[in-house]
Amino acid sequence: MLGLGSWATTNLVVSGIGWNQAKSTESTYFHQMNVMWNLVNIGLAIPGYVKANKASSDLSFDESRHEQKKTEKIFFINTCLDVAYISSGWLLLNRSKEMEPVQERFSGYGKSLLLQGGFLFLFDLTAYFTHKSHGKQLVNSSLGSIGMSPTGIGLSWNVPPVTMNKHLRFL
Repeated sequence: MLGLGSWATTNLVVSGIGWNQAKSTESTYFHQMNVMWNLVNIGLAIPGYVKANKASSDLSFDESRHEQKKTEKIFFINTCLDVAYISSGWLLLNRSKEMEPVQERFSGYGKSLLLQGGFLFLFDLTAYFTHKSHGKQLVNSSLGSIGMSPTGIGLSWNVPPVTMNKHLRFL
């Protein structure tokens, strides 16, 4: 969330100034869309950051796995939405050439959607794969170590105490 918040803050400052000092109508619309887009981004980043810092670290394995899967799904869906944002920007930019009365608005908004959608695509895709990797580590660490028992007659499963929960206590 720090990455998203930093991007949003930087865009708000740069495009706020750009909107105020724009030399062309297209540039005005570009910066205007960036400001509006990043007001939403900062509105998502701040609560997301607060929630992440308040998150409980004493979840059971099942609860951790559930939260992990939920987070992965959110970033995957967001990545798909980002493709829609980029496509919308591309469409607006291409349509601007044939829409004389709104040409500069479509062009400015289209370029902004390409920029913002492109950043969000990279951000969400990176977050998805990062969380997917963390999910694999969670499962692997919960297995503990499996090996031969001290007597050599069977297998032993050493579950680390940190990952033990009510379902594993019978071991």
